[in-house]
This record gives sequence, C-alpha cells and structure tokens, in this order.
Amino acid sequence: MLIYNTYTRQKEEFKPIEENKVKMYICGPTVYNYVHIGNARPVLFFDLVHRYFNYLGYEVDYVSNVTDVDDKIINRAIEEEVTEAEIAKKYLEYFLECNQLLNALPFNKMPKVTENMEEMIDFIHALVERGYAYAVEGDVYFRIDKVREYGQLSGKRIEELEVGARIAEDSKKENPLDFVLWKKTDKGITWDSPWGAGRPGWHTECVVMIQKEFKGKIDIHGGGTDLQFPHHENEIAQSLCMHGHSIANYWMHVGRLGLNNEKMSKSLGNVINVKDLIEKIDANAFRLFMLSVHYRQPINYTEENIQLAMKEWQKIKTTFNQLHLKLDVAEALDVKEEKVDAIAALMQQFTDALEDDFNTSNAITSLYGVVKEVNKMMRAKVSEGAYKYALMTLQNMTYIFGFDLKKKRLTSEERDLFKSWEAARKAKDFTQADALRERLQALNVI
Repeated sequence: MLIYNTYTRQKEEFKPIEENKVKMYICGPTVYNYVHIGNARPVLFFDLVHRYFNYLGYEVDYVSNVTDVDDKIINRAIEEEVTEAEIAKKYLEYFLECNQLLNALPFNKMPKVTENMEEMIDFIHALVERGYAYAVEGDVYFRIDKVREYGQLSGKRIEELEVGARIAEDSKKENPLDFVLWKKTDKGITWDSPWGAGRPGWHTECVVMIQKEFKGKIDIHGGGTDLQFPHHENEIAQSLCMHGHSIANYWMHVGRLGLNNEKMSKSLGNVINVKDLIEKIDANAFRLFMLSVHYRQPINYTEENIQLAMKEWQKIKTTFNQLHLKLDVAEALDVKEEKVDAIAALMQQFTDALEDDFNTSNAITSLYGVVKEVNKMMRAKVSEGAYKYALMTLQNMTYIFGFDLKKKRLTSEERDLFKSWEAARKAKDFTQADALRERLQALNVI
C-alpha cells in the first residue's frame, strides 16, 4: 500500500509500527457551532481509511480529539448566556449525531482538552524548563528557532515567514513567529498554572493527547489541508523537542470543499449544515459525492454535482436490492457454476486503486463496473453461487465506502410481488410490469 506523506511530499509504502496494527489520530472538532458539509469531508475520508484497514484485517486504534475550550466556544457561551461546558456538550452531540447519520464508524476514543489540562500544563512546563519555551507576563511562547526542521511539513521557510511577520502584533515575543503555548486571560473558563490563570494554546493539545493515548509515535496523523500550517507544523515542533520524533510516520491531509466555486466557511456564512442536507437527500449519495474526488484534491459542491451523485447512488442501491431479491426468491439452480472472472477482476482493480494512496475516484469506477456486470448477470440464467459471489463483492465494496445498505428479509407478499414483476417483464406485459414496479417501490423493495 502506498500513502502520500505530506511530511516528505512523496508516496511511501505503508509499514505499520506494530505488525497488523494501525495507530491513527485525526484532528477533531472545535465544538462551538453546527457541523457543515466541509467539516464532514475529513470525517468521511478517514472513515474510509479506517474501514479499508479493517477490511485488510488490521486492528485499528482510531482516536480523534475534541477541542472543548477555545475563544470561539467562550464567545458563543457569552452570546447564548450559558457555560462553556453547555456549549461544548450541545455541539459535540450534534457532531456525533451527524457522524451517525453519515454512517461513520465510531472513534475508539475522543479525548477532550478539559480532561487533559494537568498533562498539558506539565508538558508546557517541561518545554520551559528545557529552554524550548519562555514565559512573559503570564503568557508562554514556543521558540521556533530551536527547531531546525520547522517548515518541513508545510514547505515554508522560516526566513520567508519572518519577512511577512510583524513584531508589532505581539511585542512580548522574542521572534514574531513564536507561538503561544499558554494564554493569560481572565475571560471565560481558566485554569491555574505556574504562570498564572489562563488556558493552553490550541497547538499543544494534540501533542499531549497523542502521547497520552498512544505512548509514542503513531502511524497516521490526519486532518484538513488548512491544518498543515501552522497547526500541524507547530505540533511537530513541540514533539521534536520533547519526544525526538515528528509524531507520525505518515501525515495525510484532505483537500477543501468549496460551495458553488467559492470557499465555504462559517465566518463567511456560506455553509450547508450536515443535518439540513441529510434531511433532503440520501446520506449515501452524499458519501458517494464526497468520495468521488481524490482526497488530496479540492472538491466543489454544486446542485448539479449532488443530483448526479443521487442518480448514481440510486443505480447502486437498485442493483444491490435486486440482487438480494434474486437470492431471496431463487431456487437452487442445477446449472454449472459460471465464471465470475469479470467481477473478480473489478474487485482487484478496486483494491489496487485504494492501495495507491486511497484513490477513491478510480475505486468508484470499479464499483460502477461491478454494478454493470451484476445487471448483465441478472438478465441471464446463472447459478445461486454466482449471485452470492456478486453479492459478497458488492457488500465488501459498499462496506469500505461506508454505504448503509441494511436489507430487511422479504415478506411472502413481497416475494410474490417480485416474482410477478419478473414474470410480467419476461412476458413483455409492460403495463402490468410498471404497476407491479410501482408497488414494489412503494414498499421500498426496489
């Protein structure tokens, strides 16, 4: 398997730290607002990564943090006249509900900032003691000039960054690029520390929680491309100083989602909330759209694009349901087992695409190919074994992509209706066939 490593800017063969295990950490939500569809892209992509490693037989330890204290959370609490904890609880529950609606597998753990405050204060104190950070009037800053590798992840050179930085923005800093580890404040919730009351900077939380949860370097650290700099760059800087490593062997970053060819962001107000969308369209169609473009490339949400995804999803769903029906109503056929080479070859193409840096675009093409082959198979007289092989292949593909295809067992009435529909189609009694199809669709059978 090849993974594009942002840290080295090349595809590298995936070699887990521990055999048959994958340690994966994804930057999670800052819970101050409703989740929009742009926030959902990393969730859906890394859910596919999680599922594919499961499919391959790996034991996946999948962790994502929750930033439950932040200036935005404090401001929202003041605005709504409630506590920060109430704001965090409200929007975390929304985030988890959206993940469930999108059929994302749960994380193994979701550590919260507020539950790791002691460890963060100890970590910052150790950086100060070792000379990697300094305190000024209750604030603590990290010295970036202590890290020779600074800029490796984002491809930015310190000299270029310094030209664009303005010391006037914070005259207390030794270097205009030094970033805050501890923020002195009396606004909102605070904690006591050796430097006075305040709260930690955003860039420290993941370093601390990864070390606490995994006890060392991990296989994969991921997030959106917007986190490469400065967030992930600053995480690496702290880890290099304290632990002597760059946190993860593979850094993966997911491209942005735009809305009608414009940047989508809460600050601009041009967002679509996940729940609002899923109330209008099938969540599976949304997943299909989101995974139709390679994860490192930007993707553009338009009504035309989502309508196309809905049509394509309906084809997959209909084929899957009809294949189930074939097995439900089929009697054991005394027919020599057909070759299923075409479907096997498409499954190989599917996994080859995912092995090449999770190329979901090419994998979807293979999925469409299987749908086409299955439809050809159902028009011919084939054995029960061939149907079962086709169904297994579709189930594997749809599991990896995270499509929710729960299928109830047919009632006797539904089985009889389906048999009658097939008989009418074979007899070319299209009026009767159309009427039976409408009844089956009303029962959500096809």
